[in-house]
Amino acid sequence: MALKQLTPEQIRTWTLEQKDRWWLENVWRGDMPQLTWRSALTGMGLGGLLSLTNLYVGAKTGWTLGVGITSVILAFALFKVMARVGLAREFTILENNCMQSIATAAGYMTAPLISSLAAYMMVTNAVIPMGVTITWMIAVSVLGVLFAFPLKKRFINDEQHPFPEGRAAGIVMDALHSSGAQEGLFKAKVLVTAGGLSALAKLMQSHAVMEKLRLGWLTIPEYLDGWLYRLTTLQIRGVDLRELTVRPDTDFVMMAAGGLMGIRVGVSILVGAILNYLILVPWAISIGAIEGRPGADGVVHYGFRTITAWALWGGVAMMTTASLLAFFAKPQLLVSAFRGLFRRSGSAQSDVLAHIELPMRVFVLGIPLAGFAVVWIGHAYFDVKWWLGALAIPLVFVFTLIAVNSTALTSITPTGAMGKLTQLTYGLLDPGNIKSNLMTAGITAEVASNASNLLMDIKPGYMLGAKPRQQAIGHVLGILAGALVSVPVFYWVFLRGGPSELVQEQYPMPAATIWKAVAEALTQGLSQLPVSARWAALVGGVLGLVLEGVRLITKGRFWLSPVGLGLATVIPFNTCLAMFLGAFVFWLAERWIRRETSPAHRLIVQNQEPICGGVIAGGALMGIAVILLENFVLNPR
Repeated sequence: MALKQLTPEQIRTWTLEQKDRWWLENVWRGDMPQLTWRSALTGMGLGGLLSLTNLYVGAKTGWTLGVGITSVILAFALFKVMARVGLAREFTILENNCMQSIATAAGYMTAPLISSLAAYMMVTNAVIPMGVTITWMIAVSVLGVLFAFPLKKRFINDEQHPFPEGRAAGIVMDALHSSGAQEGLFKAKVLVTAGGLSALAKLMQSHAVMEKLRLGWLTIPEYLDGWLYRLTTLQIRGVDLRELTVRPDTDFVMMAAGGLMGIRVGVSILVGAILNYLILVPWAISIGAIEGRPGADGVVHYGFRTITAWALWGGVAMMTTASLLAFFAKPQLLVSAFRGLFRRSGSAQSDVLAHIELPMRVFVLGIPLAGFAVVWIGHAYFDVKWWLGALAIPLVFVFTLIAVNSTALTSITPTGAMGKLTQLTYGLLDPGNIKSNLMTAGITAEVASNASNLLMDIKPGYMLGAKPRQQAIGHVLGILAGALVSVPVFYWVFLRGGPSELVQEQYPMPAATIWKAVAEALTQGLSQLPVSARWAALVGGVLGLVLEGVRLITKGRFWLSPVGLGLATVIPFNTCLAMFLGAFVFWLAERWIRRETSPAHRLIVQNQEPICGGVIAGGALMGIAVILLENFVLNPR
């Protein structure tokens, strides 16, 4: 059914009390079940599993993907089937909404593991105790929840901002639980089938597992160029292309990730990979800027880590300058973030939603307590000075306002730009202290990101008539689920060889690499770098400004993204190629399959997100399972 909403004129002219009263009378669904035991357990279970998909994708690309719609479709189908066989009642629409809030919170809170915390362990070459990591991530995420809810009244109730990704989730839920039930079941079948096939393919890529099953002949090769190298060796400037990671692979998860990212990002990443791995890196090797190591076979080997140590400087500089220009090029976002902050829109009026909103005393007491906990943990375990940690809390408030405003209008949270700004600030306040630089930036960036994502989750609840208080509790449950599942798996899978082995060709940890590089540049100075790397950083920084400037002038019509180009310097070529292929396949399908009533259009074009989400979930979960099997069952140390 059509979702009820205010007109632009009503949004502009009505008071906050009028808007709240209209919502209470026309949208609110009263005491319909929402945060029930089954919605909580389903959300925590799905969220814990889907947090691992973000851990896997983040380790490969540095990005985290929204899992809300995937969890909504899965939960809807699960309880639909259970209801048909008499095992349970169907999910209510508000139970599904609360469940997605829990699952999404679990998915997003994994970000520090593949960014600031991973960078900290790489810099110090020390493993943070698992309990400390869990406590830190929970404290930072809960602080984000506490900062977010006071902003709900303004950004959602009063100004009615769109929060596009959250709005899309609300529309999907409304369709599933009304006339679109059959279509919802079809989407669920597509998602589950894609996930099953992806998981099977990932399992078949493990030679050790397939040999154990005596099915070695069915093993899917990780790379597709093995037959070619039995005939000849492909080289550029005398360097084997395999040393440069220039080879096609069968990473279906990254192809699906490319499908979600879209063709523009896919093209940018491929162009960046071609420039980096086929032009710049061979040139750097030829002049001695990148030095390999002789192997037992008498051949000089380079590999991804050696190449990235030089190549990342141009890419990081490009991403940094482009992100900051994009951030400051929209002053209206900055101004609107603070406009009306102290406005008394309804302060003298009665709060008609007081019985379902979180009480203000929760924030008045919670923010100082959670803030103190974050500062204390930072001082006790990460050597962050008390006053520097305390300074991060007001910075969190400023950056949260900016981040929420950006997310509200575009669904894009400028976490990277905010992290770099904080790193720059602490580079000036505490020069030379790389630990403070990383962890204080981690506080501001992650709290602001969690606050923005929480409001994105609350938007569909507002559209569907949910109780905000219960959704807030659900978000905290999701944080607990994400921490308790993702942190142990991160330690078992990615830290088994210690911090020095975190960055691998298979799992390049690009976000952590970028955080580490920026921290080193700010605390040690660019003078410590080779001359060629300094020139690469200068050229990359200028190109980032130029390309982002062109993109802004053309209002996004310019195809190349400097962030995509720069990202290609910290991701292997084969992964960049896989993401481009995924984006290209869906772009091609959208243009070739025009007839909306055709089965192909319904399956591929209309269900792009379920297909990609299923492939990512199935392949990522099986990928982690295979690593655990290979290292703890088939080949225990």
